[in-house]
Amino acid sequence: MSGNPEPAPLVSVAPWWLRGPAWVRELLPGLLAIIVGLALAGLLSALLGVAPTRFYALLFTGTLGSGFGIGQVLYRATPLIFTGLSVAFAFRAGLFNIGAEGQMAVGALAMAWAGALLPWPPFVGAVVALSAGAVGGALWGAIPGVLKARTGSHEVIVTLLLNFVAFALVNYVLVQALALPETVRTQEVAEAARLVRLDAWLPALRGSPVSLALFLGIAGAIFLEIWIGRSTAGFSLQVLGEGLRPARYAGLSVERGLTLAMTGAGALAGLAGAGFVLGFKHYFEEGLTSGAGFLGIGVALLARNRPVWILPSALFFGMLSYGGFVVNRLVPRELLDVLQAIILLLFILFDRAIAARGTR
Repeated sequence: MSGNPEPAPLVSVAPWWLRGPAWVRELLPGLLAIIVGLALAGLLSALLGVAPTRFYALLFTGTLGSGFGIGQVLYRATPLIFTGLSVAFAFRAGLFNIGAEGQMAVGALAMAWAGALLPWPPFVGAVVALSAGAVGGALWGAIPGVLKARTGSHEVIVTLLLNFVAFALVNYVLVQALALPETVRTQEVAEAARLVRLDAWLPALRGSPVSLALFLGIAGAIFLEIWIGRSTAGFSLQVLGEGLRPARYAGLSVERGLTLAMTGAGALAGLAGAGFVLGFKHYFEEGLTSGAGFLGIGVALLARNRPVWILPSALFFGMLSYGGFVVNRLVPRELLDVLQAIILLLFILFDRAIAARGTR
């Protein structure tokens, strides 16, 4: 039979990690960034005159080698879960929330005020305080949402600038109305508004301040993972993230969606102070946020804005956060801050390199 022969089927030359499950491709940049980043941290410690083996041994035994260390890591991971979820929630709608730091401050102050307002009955006080924190953060998050929807103003600029406004407003209200005399903190919340510390149930965590706020964050991440993936409202949020024009073609109210997305992101950030205000110190004090809002951006980035993946991402950054105090007797604790930045930069580089490799 005459004619041209059938062309031979194309054989995929893509690497195994691109031919495998999608989750392998998604996790690989983060894993590579962590491995290479830790290796570079060891090199930096050597340049500072500390053997990398001593540095690694102290870092991991001090953070994960004891119940107290694990509790400290979990405590520092708790606010990062909420701020990471806040950033990820807004990003699913195509918005970049740089304002979680200010939203967290407003929510934490509202939480402390509500928790100390009345001698609440058991359980009711915690619900009221948490609700006040969520409402405070939501109201502050709604401002850039409304401005974006009504005027088209860029949420990155607005949320960034609103952080400074939030700090000034919170400090003013604290000093003028809520602070105890000659202090920069509020009075303690009522006993009924406090969250139980986990060392009351797990003696191995004795002395660490981690509380039930951790489980609230875990529950929130699981809920959002299911809600975004399996609900109509969650699907609408993702459609909005594809762009304003596709969202309008799909019949969505873009203005309403933008406002609700930023309001929800603010509510999540407003809950980030629960571990400190209700679970540990039982009051609000100046400087409570400690950069957790900004670090939440890195947590969400490493987790690819997946709510459930934010849990291990926050745990890792919580380990580095506490690890800075652990290794401070060998190297400056700022080395761990540098490591966080290096890992995020490496993640971006590896992600783009692997994506480019997959398109060949």
